[in-house]
Amino acid sequence: MKQFLTFTLLALLMASCNNELTFEEKSYSKKSALPCEKDCPHIDIKIPTAKNVPIVADSINKKIFATLKEIVFVGEKPFPSTDYNGLMTAFLKSYEEMQQKDPEEKIGWEAEVTGKIAYQSDNILNIRLKLYTFTGGAHGYSGERSLLFDPETGKNIPNEKLFKDITAFEAFAETKFRKAYNIPNGTSLNATGFMFEDEHFVLPQTFFFTDKGFLLYYNVYEIASYAEGAKQVLIPYTEMEPYLVSK
Repeated sequence: MKQFLTFTLLALLMASCNNELTFEEKSYSKKSALPCEKDCPHIDIKIPTAKNVPIVADSINKKIFATLKEIVFVGEKPFPSTDYNGLMTAFLKSYEEMQQKDPEEKIGWEAEVTGKIAYQSDNILNIRLKLYTFTGGAHGYSGERSLLFDPETGKNIPNEKLFKDITAFEAFAETKFRKAYNIPNGTSLNATGFMFEDEHFVLPQTFFFTDKGFLLYYNVYEIASYAEGAKQVLIPYTEMEPYLVSK
């Protein structure tokens, strides 16, 4: 009888584990078939892939892939690819077509995206994507993207849904930004080299949940020049309690 109960408990435990959302890291890599000696065109992708809870995992994985399509494309709109191999092939095919038109252009294209789970709680799943793309010009583009999900449903959480009152949070965030970059109240936000449109403070397009607090992340070009790089403001969760819906 005891042995039967033990097997039953183990079976229930295994079933519970199998129904729990988990992630595995998947890597994809491809190089152009054209001969090259240096700066060879390539694309490398390393991302967490959700599994075990089909509907939830499918929603998360589709959003990650859709975001990759927004990052890795050349031209006016994303490639019509339906999987990562197709996306890589389309990227390199665009390079090879460019080479046929302009054989003297020897600079190789690059695309590198690495994702990781930055934060996970009962209410928030935050996947952080670091990216670098180069398709010609003086320099490439590096940046970060934040994907926020409800871990129970797998649905993407838009930035505006993070806050109880986004207008109140924007006013609070401006005080934190000014303090972080030593800009006194009443002084122009752009006096120290920032490029806020019409001198009006705006929230970043990217937010991260971290172990240390809520991070406001301004990518390159968002409010400053390329040379200035990304700008960040970290706010402790204790100060975010009046503003965040959940964490």
